[in-house]
Amino acid sequence: MDPYNPGSRAVQDMVGVRDLAAHIAPSITTGIRPVAAAFLELQPMLVLAAADENGHVWSTLLTGTPGFARATGPHTISVAAPPPAPGPAPVGTIALDPRTRRRMRLNGIARPSARGFTVEAEQVFSNCPKYIQKRELYAPDLTTPPGAPRHGTALTPAQEGFVRAADTFFIATTASDGTDASHRGGFPGFVRVVSPTELSWQDYPGNAMFLTLGNLETDDRAGPLFLDWRTGTTLQLSGTARTTYGEDGIRTTRLAVERIVETPSASPLRWSDPEFSPANPPVDPPQDPA
Repeated sequence: MDPYNPGSRAVQDMVGVRDLAAHIAPSITTGIRPVAAAFLELQPMLVLAAADENGHVWSTLLTGTPGFARATGPHTISVAAPPPAPGPAPVGTIALDPRTRRRMRLNGIARPSARGFTVEAEQVFSNCPKYIQKRELYAPDLTTPPGAPRHGTALTPAQEGFVRAADTFFIATTASDGTDASHRGGFPGFVRVVSPTELSWQDYPGNAMFLTLGNLETDDRAGPLFLDWRTGTTLQLSGTARTTYGEDGIRTTRLAVERIVETPSASPLRWSDPEFSPANPPVDPPQDPA
């Protein structure tokens, strides 16, 4: 079975990497290998991509004592967290460990369970450490409860600064064959604030799968998640995105922001400042034109 949907295939053809993507395709499986299961069980956080009851796509940070997300069989994981929907729902997940610069992605169907929810895997794979900033994990802050979520439809000046300072974000996308959670990283400034309701970023060379951009070819809904690694504050955005493909090979994605949720101290995890990935390209100072 082809692991790539028509959108991903279209982008692979546009960029000229169809053969490379075909070579990588066997790494996408429905099974959770023992090494992947062991990695997942060590992680204190998991990013979940899912649509809400109104169809808006979001990335959500889930945290817990290692083992809160674990494999319960060769094709299933269990997560001790509130389910994304009252019934079966397509989701994407990504477990990323800044300490080791490793990540694991698992996409499938989530169902509520007594523990929280399970995900039956449809796609399981790991990515290279490219663009992952290395961080050390400090003792969790168990004394500061999450603050009240702040909702909006346009970025405040402080939220604009949050985005400009980011060296990492996660992004949820979806298509007819499922939902995906992915990671983007770079030096601070790699995400541009075009206006309070529009962001842009350059799509750096990756693994040639083009799962995120492929999804956006057929369904423009997208949900980025920004995290303040030092305080645990999360900034979730939901909107629509489109990618332009320049003749110079530069790909730029623009997000029209429609909904914003900022949650102070959403995560109890506290991380060090980054050791930047050696793969990060330099950031060109000029802002994108509006």
